[in-house]
Amino acid sequence: MKHVYRTTAASAALLVTALALAACGDSDSGSMPGMNHSSSGTPMTPPADSAFNDADVTFATQMIPHHQQAVQMASMAGYQATTPEVKKLATAIQAAQDPEIKLMSGWLTAWGKPVPTPSHDGHGMSEPMPGMMSEEQMSELSKADGSMFDRMWIQLMIKHHRGAVAMAKTEQSTGKAPAAIALAKTIETAQAAEIATMQRLQGRLPVG
Repeated sequence: MKHVYRTTAASAALLVTALALAACGDSDSGSMPGMNHSSSGTPMTPPADSAFNDADVTFATQMIPHHQQAVQMASMAGYQATTPEVKKLATAIQAAQDPEIKLMSGWLTAWGKPVPTPSHDGHGMSEPMPGMMSEEQMSELSKADGSMFDRMWIQLMIKHHRGAVAMAKTEQSTGKAPAAIALAKTIETAQAAEIATMQRLQGRLPVG
């Protein structure tokens, strides 16, 4: 059964705003490899009356809290990390994923679906999201400091990114909405590159 939606003026405005923020996020990402979440010119705003399916809804509904946790981890690194490269990486992740959260929230609103709230940690969902940190892991990370924090943050963020890449691949193979599939491709490409960057950085961090 096809689900068809018509964007309202409000939702269209939200999508335009999200796209503008996304453009700003890309410009702030710096030259660190893997930090460009550009969609390579692929439009992210679904056209009026564009069809979508349950896989698209699941992708947006799960990726929003997944991104929210990554942004929370990035915020931690902003004041706890000691390595400049880790701080730069965290800033770029937050700059890219905040606009993507707004973008996907706009889609769900336009599709008439509920938008996950910031307090939703994703652990109560019927389908567990790959790469999500447990409350215990987030607590341990918040208590770490110095080089221990940097190493733990990278280790957890690599796992988190791998989960996002897996979710993005699923959307590309099962989704229907062109904009959602395009974003999934962007997430897969960008976060795979960020994983490679973090793996290289991990080998240069001091031990202990």
